[in-house]
Amino acid sequence: MNTSTTILVTGATRGIGAATVSALESAGAKVIGHGSRARDGVIGADLSDPQAPQALWEEALDRAGGRIDILVNNAGLFEASALDSSDIAWLDAWEETLRINLTAAAQLSRFAVRHWQERGSGGRLVHISSRAAYRGDSPAHWHYAAAKGGMVAMHKTIARAYASEGILSFAITPGFTDTSMAGDYLASRGGPGLLADIPLGRVATPDEIAAIAKFCALEAPPSMTGAVIDANGASYVR
Repeated sequence: MNTSTTILVTGATRGIGAATVSALESAGAKVIGHGSRARDGVIGADLSDPQAPQALWEEALDRAGGRIDILVNNAGLFEASALDSSDIAWLDAWEETLRINLTAAAQLSRFAVRHWQERGSGGRLVHISSRAAYRGDSPAHWHYAAAKGGMVAMHKTIARAYASEGILSFAITPGFTDTSMAGDYLASRGGPGLLADIPLGRVATPDEIAAIAKFCALEAPPSMTGAVIDANGASYVR
């Protein structure tokens, strides 16, 4: 890795995102983090706002001195939406979840691809998707599964479209991971009882997912572009 490698990580203030920042920085990369609110050098941007991804990209590019080499799309929203909620509440939840989990990632990916094309430099995208992209999710999480499935399809399209320009794309599909985002869901689904569905006997740790993200960002050979890497304790084997 070039020691001047600059990486933008979304959703960088907790869980998988924070662990990924730590792993990348330990490898010598310069990391620009994003969170829903600005703090300690982290760029604040509410990705439910359609204008926020562009503002985030432009500020990150400015902080990076005009060059970003790698984008890690990690920011996500995981909130239940009951089937019998009101029509407007159900639709609002659907649209917010897709905007944060998929559309914002698509906007940032587009800015990154165009940036690399203009520079003629190549670059890498790492998308943190979910096991739900393939297996689906609970009855209250149609929107989440749909968003993560869309992210995988987007990733594969990018990989096929731009590999000849040195623009590479990788996706990671974790199962349950021990993060604050998943904690309430794990408890609501029975906590330890849920582990019976995971042959490994435990959920993943953020550091485990971060290690995969670091590999994709800095070490994976170019021939791996388009790959989707599962990390779910064998709870879903494709």
